Amino acid sequence: MNLTGKSPTFRRQRAQSNPYSILILLGMLIISLFLLRAVQQDEIQPLFSPTPVPTRTAYSYSQEGDTHFYAGNLNEAIKAYQQAVVLDPGNATLWANLARVQVYSSSSLTTDKEKKARLQEALDSINKAVEADEFSSAAYAVRAFVLDWNANPILAGDEQQTLLTEAEQSAVRALQLDNQNTLAMAYYAEILVDQSKWLQATQYIDQALEQDSTLMDVHRVNAYVQETLGNYGGAINEYKEATEITPNLTFLYLYIGVNYRQLKQYETALEYFAKAANINEQLGVEDPGPYIAIGKTYSQMGEFFVAGRNTRKALQINPTNPDVYGSLGMVYYKSRNYEGAIETLKCAVKGCTAEETCQVLKGDTCTEEEIAESSPIDGMPLSGSTVVYYYTYGSALAGMARPYNDYCEEAVQILQEVKTQFRDEPVIIQIVETSEEICATFGY
Repeated sequence: MNLTGKSPTFRRQRAQSNPYSILILLGMLIISLFLLRAVQQDEIQPLFSPTPVPTRTAYSYSQEGDTHFYAGNLNEAIKAYQQAVVLDPGNATLWANLARVQVYSSSSLTTDKEKKARLQEALDSINKAVEADEFSSAAYAVRAFVLDWNANPILAGDEQQTLLTEAEQSAVRALQLDNQNTLAMAYYAEILVDQSKWLQATQYIDQALEQDSTLMDVHRVNAYVQETLGNYGGAINEYKEATEITPNLTFLYLYIGVNYRQLKQYETALEYFAKAANINEQLGVEDPGPYIAIGKTYSQMGEFFVAGRNTRKALQINPTNPDVYGSLGMVYYKSRNYEGAIETLKCAVKGCTAEETCQVLKGDTCTEEEIAESSPIDGMPLSGSTVVYYYTYGSALAGMARPYNDYCEEAVQILQEVKTQFRDEPVIIQIVETSEEICATFGY
């Protein structure tokens, strides 16, 4: 029954187009094209893309540097401060912090060349601090400290007095800008000690201690003042105060050990050298210094086997350092192992080939493969810190000279070099002349 009143039809009727739907679809297409273009040009990040890593600030790196410093890892502290000054090169405080750590890190270096290079880096850093802020008392205080350590007579040579004068000027400038700057007082005291002005040094360090006794540097400098005056017990107490503030700085423990050794309290000295070695081991710091100190102490005690074992451990840590070869050579000489002393001291004084280095390390002949893995060693120039290696090497050669070897030929050459450069040192000259007399019996 047809109730609509219309004729039935059996054809499918075509849906009529909706103009509004067409406009919506067209709009969505246009938007999609714009979004695709923006994604391709990185103007919009796709969904679920990784979140960008936040950029670190100079302050963040500075905090990291402080943390590494108090942890005792000075090399990592330097790296962090270097990152900080890259991000904020106009910050005088950051440059000063970097310079201070660079100076302290030089105490763990064993060769004059390494120390001089690190202290020059510190001087470059502190000069940038002063350039960044010429009215910064803190920057001038650290500059005084940097210049004073650069004025080490062994490293500075003829420039020592010039550097000391400039260091004093920087300390005075720091105190002019801020007469309450405790670190400036302490560093000035250190400079005055190096100028042999002990009374003034004592006055300044006492003033610094009275003003702020919570600073490691203040106690370290006071210890240095006491040590220079021969008050080794007082120096030990002050270095210990410094370790209470910064308990992971290994050079402080080495200083304590050296002072106990001066008092011939060898067992106690060894305890503090061992503390330094343990801290380095915990931090993963490879520093031969504590083991060299342990070796020297056992050598003074006459226990040469243990001395040699510890010095060889230092050599394993740093097998390319000529100073460590020198230390091992001294142990051999004192134990009357003159052949071993000659072989090892040669590396320190004249340098060694890779094959010679390998033989010293192994104590035996080496395979070609082992030689290929070894490094040649450059000898160290004659200086106040290496002269003991030179005249000991010459003495060992003279002592082992025989008619059938040419040891005296080399000995005379080495001894003459020492004699020329240290002609005003009577103790050294006496050692040299004794060895020369031995070689004179062989016609040299």
